[in-house]
Amino acid sequence: MMLTAKDLEQFQAQHPDHRMELVDGEIIVMSPSGYESDEVASRMSGKMFNWVDDRRLGRITGSSAGFILPNSDTRAPDVSFVRAERLRQSPRGFAELAPDLMVEVKSPTDSVTKLRNKIQQFLELGTQVGILLNPEARTVEIYRSGQSTIVLQDGDILTIPDLFPGWQVAVEELWSPRFDEL
Repeated sequence: MMLTAKDLEQFQAQHPDHRMELVDGEIIVMSPSGYESDEVASRMSGKMFNWVDDRRLGRITGSSAGFILPNSDTRAPDVSFVRAERLRQSPRGFAELAPDLMVEVKSPTDSVTKLRNKIQQFLELGTQVGILLNPEARTVEIYRSGQSTIVLQDGDILTIPDLFPGWQVAVEELWSPRFDEL
């Protein structure tokens, strides 16, 4: 039996402590991401939020915001952005569209291959930019449909000029800081 986004909402209501996605009609229970990867996702979200909010460019959300994609999957990237003209008001439930930008952060239990596949699926369904943050390797992979992957590392500057003209962040600012030298 193929499950739907409505089934996912009902299952989620019964199990509110679990993150879930609906992929190919099956509910996938997501494991907790781990402290470092969640901190990196929060740092990325924070770096983008003020820029986007000050300019009223759109909406930034975290991993609890699900998207019902054009193929009927319901997925939740670690960080997402939707342009204001595409989502004038926040829906109470899942947004029924592919975000313009989605970010995945590799946690210790994640497979890089699966994360890259998830990003490719979003790109095929209308997302403009997909980003993979890998705290272990300290790399940022930027994906766009029909273009070569851009890989950044410490010392590089991340920009997303097609969505956030003028915004930039040093890659090393995305990683969890060390406080052992305080």
